[in-house]
Amino acid sequence: MLFNSVSFLFFFTLAIVFYFSIPYRFRWAWLLSASYYFYISWKPGYVILILLTTLITYYAGIQMGKRELKNGRKRILILALAFNIGLLFFFKYFEFMNESLRGILGHFQLSSPIPVFHFIIPIGISFYIFKSLSYAIDVYRGDVKPERHLGFFALYVSFFPQLLAGPIERATRFLPQLYQKLNFDEERVTHGLRRMLWGFFQKMVIADNLAVLVDPVFNLPSEHSGLVLIMATLFYTFQIYCDFSGYSDIAIGAAQVMGFTTLENFNRPYFSQSIPEFWRRWHISLSSWFRDYCYIPIGGNRVSIPRWYFNLFVVLLICGLWHGANWTFVAWGAIHGFYLVLSAATQPIRKNICQTIGLDRCPRLHRCLKTGVTFLLVSFAWIFFRANSLSDALSILSRLSAGWGDLAHFSLSKSIPLWNPLRIELIVGVFSICLLIMVESMQNRGGFTQMFSKKPAWIRWPIYYFILLSILLLGHFGTKQFIYFQF
Repeated sequence: MLFNSVSFLFFFTLAIVFYFSIPYRFRWAWLLSASYYFYISWKPGYVILILLTTLITYYAGIQMGKRELKNGRKRILILALAFNIGLLFFFKYFEFMNESLRGILGHFQLSSPIPVFHFIIPIGISFYIFKSLSYAIDVYRGDVKPERHLGFFALYVSFFPQLLAGPIERATRFLPQLYQKLNFDEERVTHGLRRMLWGFFQKMVIADNLAVLVDPVFNLPSEHSGLVLIMATLFYTFQIYCDFSGYSDIAIGAAQVMGFTTLENFNRPYFSQSIPEFWRRWHISLSSWFRDYCYIPIGGNRVSIPRWYFNLFVVLLICGLWHGANWTFVAWGAIHGFYLVLSAATQPIRKNICQTIGLDRCPRLHRCLKTGVTFLLVSFAWIFFRANSLSDALSILSRLSAGWGDLAHFSLSKSIPLWNPLRIELIVGVFSICLLIMVESMQNRGGFTQMFSKKPAWIRWPIYYFILLSILLLGHFGTKQFIYFQF
């Protein structure tokens, strides 16, 4: 049941109407039932995995709460982490590791004794496993008390707006909200629906129309010129942002309609002026998760400089692997790890250069240059993220300078009919990217909803109707899955 489908609209409408119609004490049970139904609609068998991780983590939390000594809690924490990480590894990474091992052994004409298994990766497993891991660690640290209401904890793990692709909510934020009685609030519901509308626009109008242009190029990179590959990369840069940011806005808005406050996931990341700033703005729930549960525990920046660089690189490498069982994601994480290390190592040098050439006296120009360079670095890394294989990514890099002579004969649209200037997806894609940049350059930290909520009705409603008509006329309904569902 995709968010961008008619079936989800019926499901969500029914869920909300019934949610506010029943007594408060039964609402958690209704939301839990709706969440499990939502997940079962994908593949019923994999609901067992959510049940297992929920029960094991819940029991581990209860047992840790009974022990005052950290040593006793630590043993239980290790068991809970081992189970959840083992579950994630087996279903998401075992086949990848096994194939990699077979490839290495085959190079030396050796055979692997490990049998081959073919799994369909359970949708959303990376997200609900990370929620369970953070809860277990927080209980161990004493940051949150063990949740004794099994139904509440099960709802935290499986809450349907966040179940498939986040945001990766923390128990410290979500669980206390289940004990608050929230009545129907027209203003809150309106804000949530506005945010969902903007999310649908980003996904169905911007991302899905760009996907029509991007997918054929990345699926057959050897058949395209350097200019087309560069354009496809830039389009993908906006496609993945609108696809994932759109999902996050729908999820956050849906939760807001029901009265839940959710962690923000994006804050205009392509306006970042450095790679470290980009990671503070991109997929915030994941980057903060790795910061709090991986980067800081291994020492963070409170160690020697070489060790600090090592910590930065390793955490981004793991982050890349989290995104998928493919060497392309490992390479993408390694590139961003290298970016962070390079940024930290060259900061004094870059500062001296800016002072020498006088850029520090032109702050606006300096900001524009930093934003442009950061955007290009991020876009370059997306090549590895989107490529179907590492060899495809390297092929794209090798062809970036190819075919530029064809421009003299205006043969781009002739050789690539898909990119004909009159094609509707290209027109919609370019126009919507310009619209997105304009909106994000105007909005403050509060986002699209807060940006327009205080405007006069004669300004707001034409904008809402324009967005709604764009979705109905130009959107792709239920035809393209969200990119982050595969993670």
